[in-house]
Amino acid sequence: MVLDVTTLRVALGVVTLSLLILFCFSFRRTRSPYNGWWCVALLLFLLGNIAFLFKGTEQQIWATPLGNVLSVGGALSMWAAARSLRMLPPPKWQFAAGPAITALASVLDNPASNSWSGGLVYLGLMTGSMALASRDLWLMESASFKTQKSVAWATGLLAAYYFCRWTAFAVQGPDGPVFGLYFGQSMATLVTLVLLLAVSFGMTTLSNDRLISGLSERAARDHLTGLLNRGSFMDLAAEDLRRMHAAHSVTSLILADLDHFKAINDEHGHPAGDASLQAFASACTASVRSTDLLGRYGGEEFIILLPGASRENAETIATEISENLASTGSRQGIPVPTVSYGVTSSSAPAPELTAMIAAADTALYKAKSLGRNRVVSADSRS
Repeated sequence: MVLDVTTLRVALGVVTLSLLILFCFSFRRTRSPYNGWWCVALLLFLLGNIAFLFKGTEQQIWATPLGNVLSVGGALSMWAAARSLRMLPPPKWQFAAGPAITALASVLDNPASNSWSGGLVYLGLMTGSMALASRDLWLMESASFKTQKSVAWATGLLAAYYFCRWTAFAVQGPDGPVFGLYFGQSMATLVTLVLLLAVSFGMTTLSNDRLISGLSERAARDHLTGLLNRGSFMDLAAEDLRRMHAAHSVTSLILADLDHFKAINDEHGHPAGDASLQAFASACTASVRSTDLLGRYGGEEFIILLPGASRENAETIATEISENLASTGSRQGIPVPTVSYGVTSSSAPAPELTAMIAAADTALYKAKSLGRNRVVSADSRS
């Protein structure tokens, strides 16, 4: 059966245009970087496919170089879309170098009479760009592991097919029997059509997962300090506490309260109070481990869970937080607040989070009554 090149290219164009319209609507709704880059990729693939329709005509002199350049640009945009899912910046100099090299190679290779002018460079850059996209998709952290790997494999298969095209082209040229049968325009268009659909819908799933994950992350965080909000902290802390108890390991908890916070708001305004909260959050982040949990408990109160840390270690960390906060210095005449801490550790056979918080709160109240700006443990006798 002979595949008609023109019919396949028209079909590819219709599918690409349909996908482009869908992704443009999605981009308008989400403003997702991935959707934006994929729209660019689809547009360039569509325009390149239209240019290739003029191969074998008098317009071939400009159509072949233009189609090569647009297709390479589309493959690079595909790579940029994959990078955006990993929160990486798009490639920069590659966008200028890739199409420029392709254009130069195509123009210098007799495009008026050679329908495959610049073919070796074009196929090589298409292979490299798609391989890089597959690599970034493979390395992406995603909850949808199976979807992620499937999309990476589909993109990798497309890169592998173009690599085989490049190899056959380099060995036999465009008139070789193997290239003509398996890697010519008809078969390449059909393969691209199938894999483009698979990659498009697969990457849409990954993009949606990333958006949902981002929304969940923002919902779990306090918008001012970036720390966990109270509800999220309680859920995660309860789970960590159960896990550490099962491992027969101690866990400590710190409850912190900024001293005279109301006076800062009254004397210097709420922006100064917000800055104090953010400064304390930054001091906490700089002092604890990545495995510790930080949360804004409410108002000027903060809560910290330290899995595996003894009471003495927790006291040391609380002191370090105050030292880091004090080292920031006053800003525009606004004093840096001091902080009072209540500390407790899980010594009961089956510790409850609420009981630990109550114990730390009692210790915090004691720190306040003793003059503030100090660390008091729940089992302290002073």
